[in-house]
Amino acid sequence: MKFLFIVLAAVVGMVCAPVLRAADLMTIYQEALTQDTQYRSARAAHQASQEKVVQGRAGFLPNITLSASRTVQQVDPNSIFVTGVGRTNPPEVTIQSRGVTLSATQPIFRMENIVIYQQSKIEVSRADAQFVLAAQDLILRVAQAYFDVLDAQIDIEVAEAQKKAILIQLEQAKRNFEVGVATIVDTNEAQARHDLTLSQEIAALNALEIRKRSLQGIIDRFPGALTGAKEIASDLNNLRYGSMDEWVKVAEEQNFTLKIQKAAYEMAQQDVKRAGAQHYPTLDLVAQYSDQTGVGGAITGRGIDLVSKSIGLQLNVPLFQGFSVQSRVREALALQERALNDLETTRRTITLQIRQQFLNVTNGIAQVKALTQALKSIQSQVDSTMLGQQVGVRTEVDVLNAQQQLYAAKRDLAKAYHAYLMARLRLSAEAGELDEDALIQINAMLVK
Repeated sequence: MKFLFIVLAAVVGMVCAPVLRAADLMTIYQEALTQDTQYRSARAAHQASQEKVVQGRAGFLPNITLSASRTVQQVDPNSIFVTGVGRTNPPEVTIQSRGVTLSATQPIFRMENIVIYQQSKIEVSRADAQFVLAAQDLILRVAQAYFDVLDAQIDIEVAEAQKKAILIQLEQAKRNFEVGVATIVDTNEAQARHDLTLSQEIAALNALEIRKRSLQGIIDRFPGALTGAKEIASDLNNLRYGSMDEWVKVAEEQNFTLKIQKAAYEMAQQDVKRAGAQHYPTLDLVAQYSDQTGVGGAITGRGIDLVSKSIGLQLNVPLFQGFSVQSRVREALALQERALNDLETTRRTITLQIRQQFLNVTNGIAQVKALTQALKSIQSQVDSTMLGQQVGVRTEVDVLNAQQQLYAAKRDLAKAYHAYLMARLRLSAEAGELDEDALIQINAMLVK
């Protein structure tokens, strides 16, 4: 029986091992690709936008319609012939008629259709940029939620270390008060610090729960353990471009928000042409085939059969439309000016944001390096304090206080490292270069 229990425990452990294994950033991202509703909505919108070109091209293709009719009429001859004495009133006549008409119109020249087709291609390119922007946004949201959870976990670790240190201080203060070597003030102070630490731990636990719920909103499951950085990567300054101006130049060429605004300006230009196209004549090739039976039977009492065929050119020349075309052109020109100003505003905003993110990355590198050195110094302080305790010149409280500082330094370093990694992702996004490869690189810097 004991052997069976051991085997069962081993099997359960093998089955549960993949579930209990900590998930890394790429694992969470792969789940978000299929579970995040915002990204799925953007993907559906992108699929719908691909039909714009087909709809725009339809203006160059023929428009063919088929219509058919069938009618049964009851004709009263008394309403046609004058009846007299001795005459017999003729009975009602039933007349059946049917008709089939096939019409085809092939546009030869319609300026508005040409503009509509050009706009459809611009709309597709804008939708492509919007979808890429949605994919970049997904990466940023996943990474931010992931790092928020890691930061909350670190806060709990520090709170637990502080609680442990202060609890020992409280117990020592109570013992000193009982033996008369300390006052009640020391005990009350230690008790107050202990209570404050408990509240901080509760707040940290609540923050962790909230941040995990935020991540759950993206991947549609409550996240378990997440992989954090075991050590800080040494190659922090391995950026693709070295100077701020290079990043700005790349962003002006590749930023997808800027591409969307450029497409909006191009659409406004086409709107001006579309409004002016109302001045142009239209030329169509029109063909029709008609097969009718029972025509005129309601009047003559006996229908005839007609078959007609026609083909020709149809020219429409607009002469006057109440100044509406001129008004729409002026409106489109004003909207074009607005789109141009919006484009310049977007370009300036992107330039500012790329500079800010570049400074966040470079300053983040400097901060991580400084905190790394500070952590080494605090570690040396902890080692010295522990050695002092062994020789009797330091107390256990001194050791715990030094360890508390060490935990706080580790927390500050981890948060600075996470902020630096997020700044790198945001910098890549502003430059239009954020993709899965960039996220893989960041994930590799976490699992080292």
